[in-house]
Amino acid sequence: MRQVTHRNKILHAVLAAVVSAYGQDVHYSYDRDTSVASYKTYQWVGPDGTVGDHLIDRDIKRSIDEQLALKGLTKVESGADLYVGYKAALEVEKAVDLRSTGFGGQGGLGDRTLQAQTSTVPFGTLIVSLYDPARNRLIWRGDATNAVDLKKDPGKNYKKLQKAMVKLFKNYPPQPGK
Repeated sequence: MRQVTHRNKILHAVLAAVVSAYGQDVHYSYDRDTSVASYKTYQWVGPDGTVGDHLIDRDIKRSIDEQLALKGLTKVESGADLYVGYKAALEVEKAVDLRSTGFGGQGGLGDRTLQAQTSTVPFGTLIVSLYDPARNRLIWRGDATNAVDLKKDPGKNYKKLQKAMVKLFKNYPPQPGK
């Protein structure tokens, strides 16, 4: 009987490791007309405390700073080549995207259709955007799901965040032809 319990514990440990290894999903997109090799410096934009918690905000920025430094970028306070910002969804959020189709005709009336599409932003999603201020253009955006969990121990949460940022920034700089 003891052997079965021991096997169950091992099975649970293996399953937990597999789930945590595949629990974070990352996506990215980039401007294919931009060569990122010319970017050397970056600065943070947007309000501090974007997530409403200054400690989590600092952890998110620190984990992104670590990855950008590994990619050869230097953080500056002003005059940077790149602006960096993030948005974190710490609860399940609903988003609505409205689109207008057709044409307005005379006086704005006529065959015009308004379409709405809703989507759900999953809990713990972190979206990072890199923006070229000189060209007024977004050049790279990535998101990682299951990156932040406020219910976890802060040390474990930071490790989870770091793991997600390593996965996300594996795709920066983007490789030509991908």
